[in-house]
This record gives sequence, C-alpha cells and structure tokens, in this order.
Amino acid sequence: MRLQILELRTSKDIEPAFQRAVKERAGAVLTSAVAVLLTHRREVAELAVKRRLPVMYSRQEFVEAGGLLVYAASVTDLSRRAAVYVDKILKGAKPADIPVEQPTKFEFVINLKAAKQIGLSIPPNVLARADKIIK
Repeated sequence: MRLQILELRTSKDIEPAFQRAVKERAGAVLTSAVAVLLTHRREVAELAVKRRLPVMYSRQEFVEAGGLLVYAASVTDLSRRAAVYVDKILKGAKPADIPVEQPTKFEFVINLKAAKQIGLSIPPNVLARADKIIK
C-alpha cells in the first residue's frame, strides 16, 4: 500500500486534490478532521461520487451529506466526557491534574446510496457491524 498525502489549505484545494487522487490512481481516500473539509462536506461528498472514489470520513456529518462511510470517535460521547471534565473543574480540580482520556465509543456509519453511486458493494458482514446505515 502506498500512502499519498493531499494537502488542503482552502476550499480551492478540494477539487484539485480529488483530481490528483484520480490521476495517481488512489484506491481510496481517508480524510482528517480539518475545518475546510467539514465546512464543504457536501461538495467533498459530491466530488467523491463524481470521481467514483471510496472515501472514509472523520465525522458523521460527511456521511449525512452524501459521503460513503465514517469510523470515528463518537462526538456525542466526547461531549459527555467533556461535561465530566467541566464538572470536576467547577468542583475545584486543577485542569492539569485531570488525566487525559482516550475515546472509548466509536461510530461506524455507512451510506448505501453513496456506495451504489460509486459502484461499491458492501459485504453483509460489514453492514452487520455498522452502528447506522443510511439508505
């Protein structure tokens, strides 16, 4: 497997990044949680479908906007954990003394419509593991 990094600094970099991925025959794309992608998630999902590229996203919002799939820490669970931190601080704990926690709950969401649009068949055993399936 060969890793190819596609840098995005502004929204103008999105389409050229997809063009480069196709030109260099990327088999799939893995996104990171950068603001420019989240802000333009619908455009990113549409470009992925147009270029017939399977893309795994970093947030569920991408899949809800038409993207293929996400496997990432649950934002809802992270928010609950943040509330616990706030509670401890309000009760007098020093922030530096509170241990950092790793996420423990992850979400796996698949958009079958996007899969169909790019000509990808998701095996039943993978679908069975999904927390949510968007049809």
